[in-house]
Amino acid sequence: MNILDTITEEYKKTDIPVFHVGDTVKVHIKIKEGQRERIQVFEGFVLKRQNGGINETFTVRRIASGVGVEKTFPLHSPLIEKIELVKRGDVRRAKLNYMRQRTGKSARIKAKVLTEEQIKAEKAAEEAKKAEAEAKLKAEEEAKQAAEAAAAAEAEAVEEAAETPAE
Repeated sequence: MNILDTITEEYKKTDIPVFHVGDTVKVHIKIKEGQRERIQVFEGFVLKRQNGGINETFTVRRIASGVGVEKTFPLHSPLIEKIELVKRGDVRRAKLNYMRQRTGKSARIKAKVLTEEQIKAEKAAEEAKKAEAEAKLKAEEEAKQAAEAAAAAEAEAVEEAAETPAE
């Protein structure tokens, strides 16, 4: 892992649900108006996901008052309070740009029907991922403490060597 990855790793969010293109999501955004800060919910389907790592973005589209509205969000932005998965969409494309021209019934996305076994498997995979992330953080913390202890022991040894007179 290079230096850039270690720096950006601490800014990544870990509480992001697994969602894909075509899924319907609710994005809770922090909006600051003067002194006040409030949460606004933007609900729509995921049109596309781009890039990766700390720079990953996703675009959500919805129809508001008969007009299509798209917003692009950085996935790891501190302005995003949370992302809720409303329903899974059954699509076969990585980017749904063709949906911009669709209106009415043709603009609907089929819902993906999951069996209980698939839902259990997804939850187990999510829990395993969380446990792996926690274990990684714990290992990094232990390594940091061991490095600090070694540095302290080395400093003590240098001080003792300086205090004892040379014979």
